Amino acid sequence: MVCNNISFGIRPGECAAIIGINGIGKSTLLKTIGKLQPSMGGEIRVEGELLGDLSANKLAKRISLVLTEPIASKNLTVRELIALGRQPYTNWMGTLTTKDIKKVSETIETLALGNLKDKKCYALSDGQLQRVMIARALAQDTEIILLDEPTTHLDLFHKVQILKLLKSIAHQTKKAILFTSHEIELAIQLCDKILILEGKNNPFDEPCKLIENKAFESLFPADTVQFDALSGTFRIQK
Repeated sequence: MVCNNISFGIRPGECAAIIGINGIGKSTLLKTIGKLQPSMGGEIRVEGELLGDLSANKLAKRISLVLTEPIASKNLTVRELIALGRQPYTNWMGTLTTKDIKKVSETIETLALGNLKDKKCYALSDGQLQRVMIARALAQDTEIILLDEPTTHLDLFHKVQILKLLKSIAHQTKKAILFTSHEIELAIQLCDKILILEGKNNPFDEPCKLIENKAFESLFPADTVQFDALSGTFRIQK
């Protein structure tokens, strides 16, 4: 399915989610914004500049991505993987400068990964590895961080931990964070803005305003799942 009438913008310091049913185009939209695949129409701008006009190197300094695909080598240490985020700024040999090393160290401290920095990535839990992947994106020091299903394969505690971490990063560093998710109820509680892909109007707003406008009520068939506006949760119709 391809959605029409998608129009939204994210400001620095905002954490936003893209939600919708399976196959609606959440990951497709995110990857289009990240220039991993060509746009099917319309335009995408980064601080006024057309996405298509940005060179690969300039794009890497503006947008970082955390995707669901497995990393190329889990034999890297946590510090080495995070340091890969500095590639847009290094020379052709990938030599880290004092500034790069400092940025990596600051990121490790910010995400409380000090006790894991010398650990091999293959020895990490899913939750730990996701934090490291977010750290790599943060070390890239871009204005925008895109994440595709960042809570996949995590239990409820670690889902909440990751989403709270993303919100904290957005608010503290003034970066714009956009992620796709099936965790609609968590997104309602933790995100500043939400884009609902439903194929028609695709509303984008603050969660409270989306609830007021009954935007969540059309996501699923009413005879199967209903949205409770008072609690901000979905209930199964038995």
